[in-house]
Amino acid sequence: MHSTASDGSLSPSAVVASARSADLVAIALTDHDSVAGIAEAVTAGEAAGVRVIAGCEFSVAAPWGEMHVLGYFLPVGDDRVEAFLDRCRADRLRRAEVMCGRLQELGLPVSFESVLEEAAGGAVGRPHVARAVVRAGGATDVNAAFDLYLGRNKPAYADKVLPSFAEVADLVHAAGGVVSAAHLRDRATRPYLARLKQEGLDAVEVRHPRHAPETRSRIAGIASALDLARTGGSDWHGDIGPGEEHGSLGSQTVPEDWLERLEARRPTPK
Repeated sequence: MHSTASDGSLSPSAVVASARSADLVAIALTDHDSVAGIAEAVTAGEAAGVRVIAGCEFSVAAPWGEMHVLGYFLPVGDDRVEAFLDRCRADRLRRAEVMCGRLQELGLPVSFESVLEEAAGGAVGRPHVARAVVRAGGATDVNAAFDLYLGRNKPAYADKVLPSFAEVADLVHAAGGVVSAAHLRDRATRPYLARLKQEGLDAVEVRHPRHAPETRSRIAGIASALDLARTGGSDWHGDIGPGEEHGSLGSQTVPEDWLERLEARRPTPK
């Protein structure tokens, strides 16, 4: 799940309250390049009876451009993790500023300051730029902003400076966490996942709103063959605006034993 620490619409404590209302017993808060909401979410979870797994959604380089990796069981206040995420967020700011410049060249009055207002202190991402485009009248909704300007190969798109998967896996393992490849869809092939396992992959996301039943079955089979743990989640971003599509809260049934098996793979922190 995501909160206002990145591109979600609800505070970490409000995310937990929503999870409690949906009768969830455990959630993972995995904001993009940020663990800033974890402490608040854990405190709220302890009061509400919801277990909060401290996590983060990292972006790494992939053959097709960018892949998302979920780090689970991260410690709060780890200096190495914080320093790494500081660099990632700095690059997000650089990227957003570049995209704003390109939008302005296209005649759209989208300022960098307006994007920062949309982010409200959270890790800046393309959804914040897209919301600023909509607010400036450049698109009818966020999806249209991506289709017209911000999607890959569109006129205002800018690349991130991405770390390797192995770099993120080493970072998470050193902190005592585990890593799962997120929502790969058709890119979750056995050869690719086998390669990632050699570089430190612990698990693969099987259940996700963008995974059709046949995709889930295929990835689950590969996970079993490669001895990878299975993960899943709604990728919920809260009460998002028009044109923003993510899974609904509690939409993905994730067995508790998946969490137990994932936790059993945690290494000893270095």
